Amino acid sequence: MKLKRAKVHMVFCCATHEARTNSLTIQAYKKLLHQYELNFGFRQPFQVLLDSQILQDAYSCKIDLIARLQKMLGGQVKPMITTCDMRHLYNAKPKNETLILQAKEYERRRCNHQDLEQPLSSLECLCSVVNPKENATNKHRYVVASNDPSVRAQMRQIAGVPLIYISKSVVLMEPMADASEQVREREEKSKFRLGLKGQRNIDAAQKRKRDEEGEGNQSIADQATGELRPKAKKRKGPKGPNPLSVKKPKKDKTPANPSSAKKARPSTSDATSEDVRKGDGESSEPRKRRRKHRSKADGGDAVDGDDDAGSP
Repeated sequence: MKLKRAKVHMVFCCATHEARTNSLTIQAYKKLLHQYELNFGFRQPFQVLLDSQILQDAYSCKIDLIARLQKMLGGQVKPMITTCDMRHLYNAKPKNETLILQAKEYERRRCNHQDLEQPLSSLECLCSVVNPKENATNKHRYVVASNDPSVRAQMRQIAGVPLIYISKSVVLMEPMADASEQVREREEKSKFRLGLKGQRNIDAAQKRKRDEEGEGNQSIADQATGELRPKAKKRKGPKGPNPLSVKKPKKDKTPANPSSAKKARPSTSDATSEDVRKGDGESSEPRKRRRKHRSKADGGDAVDGDDDAGSP
């Protein structure tokens, strides 16, 4: 019983140790890929170039290569295969139809070597795709997955190429090559210098902004004449109370000039004289009589009576 418990304990310890190491490697891969994202502009979905050798090794080890790549890179993956590597799978002996069908699902990367009678090697084909202008730059940001040591050795000389391979049924990523490290250090130094220059320019910009504000406070007349008004000096010492906290004085409701309210009122004597004048004017003119209309119930006699009274 004790031996069985000891064996179970050892198996459990080994399993936990493997899980911890796997988690540590995944974290290390994320940090490494983050450096590629910052310095070389990698983004999702990651374009992974697969050669025929790694596909055959993954099939023999029964590894789900695409799932492993997604877990390692921590994002979506776009698997790609060149025309030359596809021809290598067709020419392989024995021919693996299952692997060919699986490779047909990947995106075909045209290498412009399809007109040749014999396909180029994986080394020549991948170098022409990753570094077409031979300037040691990974312009299209490819991730190269290859089990050919010569291919990986050549790709290390190109800056910004993450390399993936299979070793003992485990998918691994190589650390950053020397060429990529040099480019990364150069980029960091340039960013650091730009940051220092930016801080200096911020002080100059603030000073320029203060000068512009001082010029903007000048009156329009001064700007038209071209005269510069001296800047007002800031008064030192205790400041006045807050105007919002000070109680406002009450306004008097009585008018300031009471005589103004009585003006323009005419006197009684003037009013009586105007009435007398109006009366004299009316008496000189003959008074007109107005005809009164009565209702039909009174009859026409009333109307005749009025006419008789109005006749001379």
